[in-house]
Amino acid sequence: MNYRHLYHAGNFADCMKHALLVALLRALKRKATPFSVLDTHAGIGLYDLSSPQAEATGEWRDGIGRLLDLPPDTADIAPLADWLALVRKIMAEYGGRPVYPGSPELVSRSLRPGDTLVCSELHPEDQRVLRRLFHNNPAVSVHHRDAYEAIAALLPPKTAKRGLVLMDPPFEQRSEFTDLVRAVSVARQRFPTGMVAVWYPIKHRAPPRTFFNALKDAGQRNLLNCELTIRPPLDPEKLNGCGLLIANPPYRFEEEAQAILAPLCHYLGEGETQSVVEWIVPE
Repeated sequence: MNYRHLYHAGNFADCMKHALLVALLRALKRKATPFSVLDTHAGIGLYDLSSPQAEATGEWRDGIGRLLDLPPDTADIAPLADWLALVRKIMAEYGGRPVYPGSPELVSRSLRPGDTLVCSELHPEDQRVLRRLFHNNPAVSVHHRDAYEAIAALLPPKTAKRGLVLMDPPFEQRSEFTDLVRAVSVARQRFPTGMVAVWYPIKHRAPPRTFFNALKDAGQRNLLNCELTIRPPLDPEKLNGCGLLIANPPYRFEEEAQAILAPLCHYLGEGETQSVVEWIVPE
């Protein structure tokens, strides 16, 4: 309840997560049938990068700031084009102010007629901000509830047989990885035709490895993992990288993910950046 993403919005971890998210949405849109997205830790949806909180850390300057400084026609950022175009469009709508769209805003801008977004946010102030953002959008609903409770209560979607469950916890609780194992299992049981994407931090290697092993022990299959580290993950006091674990990913998504992570490796970090795309458990 103390975590506020505004301090970290637009950093390298957001860039990685959101570029891959837009690619997953693009895959969903390849079929004409409607889809639904459940965002379990939705936040406020749109972040003011000129706010005192964002400026206090300045993390966005080494993330989205670097990418927006590049000419849009830079050849090697082509795999990021759809996501960056959305970010630029939203900034332009706000008069060029440095605002950064979180996952709910990116998803809402990607919906077609018939598609839906369901947001869950526990923080009382943040959920009120989120409701105001989408108060005129009938395709988006906002629920003030615990993320893991929402997975059991709001799946399967009422409006679609396809879709995505996005879990992006703040990792304030020591039990978060354990909670995520149960949440992935519940989500896939209740929504077997959907994808599940789980963002996680990398400070050192042991917690993610334990997470993967627990998923294997729980019988989970068809798990693709994407990681970006901006420095060797040796200091448990620093956010050295992050990952997005995708259950039931789109066909050949590993190739698309590798293409997306390559320019992020090139432009973010300080020369020690690495990316990995690997199957934790095949289909």
